[in-house]
Amino acid sequence: MSSRTPLGDFLRARREAVKPHDVGLPEHGRRRVPGLRREEVAMLGGVSSDYYIRLEQGRERGPSPQVLDAVAQALKLNSEATEHLHRLCATDTRHRPHPPAADVSPQLLELMEGWAHTPAFVLGPALDILAANSLARALHRGFKRFDNLARMVFADPAGRSFYPGWERAAHSCVAELRAAYGHDPASPRIAEVVAELSRDTREFAGLWGIHEVKSKSLEGKHLRHPEVGDLHIRFSAFTVNGAPHQQLVVYQAEPASATAAAFERLRATASERAAGSRQKASAPLDR
Repeated sequence: MSSRTPLGDFLRARREAVKPHDVGLPEHGRRRVPGLRREEVAMLGGVSSDYYIRLEQGRERGPSPQVLDAVAQALKLNSEATEHLHRLCATDTRHRPHPPAADVSPQLLELMEGWAHTPAFVLGPALDILAANSLARALHRGFKRFDNLARMVFADPAGRSFYPGWERAAHSCVAELRAAYGHDPASPRIAEVVAELSRDTREFAGLWGIHEVKSKSLEGKHLRHPEVGDLHIRFSAFTVNGAPHQQLVVYQAEPASATAAAFERLRATASERAAGSRQKASAPLDR
């Protein structure tokens, strides 16, 4: 984590990502910084250079929503990144959020386990897997641990083969973690995950420094399971009522598709293994 302010880090990274020609400015002459200069952002946002510098340095408290929107437009931020910018400013003036609970409600656990043909799991803000149904565990059996999506993508060798489009998965994973960070920059668990992965993998450290923001939503995903092969799924993420820091992630296959058949094979194999484990546990000990 940077020792500077989260707001300043975000503005600096997004400013460096915008090229002058992206906003209609000339690129003549030698430029000592990548992307836009501070005074160029200030000009495009309709604020003074001194004001923008104070904002980026964390010395300007409580900027108005209109100013933030103007800066977001100057930096060509999309709607999610603009919301992230507003959240980072809000965290300077509100109380630190309470640490989120890791417990998943019994009702949600029962609901997920009833989805025998649909993988489902619950994520915490740091992409920790707080709970999963049987099919989700079977789907991720190739990983050493099914405990944190970011660690699985970047630090587990299985991630490179499980996600055929690994670069896309990596970008998405870091952007989701960055979005969660915007809600609670003081989160010790997010800081722990970021520090571990930044130390262990250059790819994560590089992507974390870009400050891209993206929440989970409805979209397609290509996975490759070591036992049943390629899977083409749709996934949805839902905020859990009563635990807004948790997300319910659901994977779905098109009816009567090859992926649906693969899910059925995974379910059957998981049931057989569970039955074998129960039988072994209940067998009398040899005397």
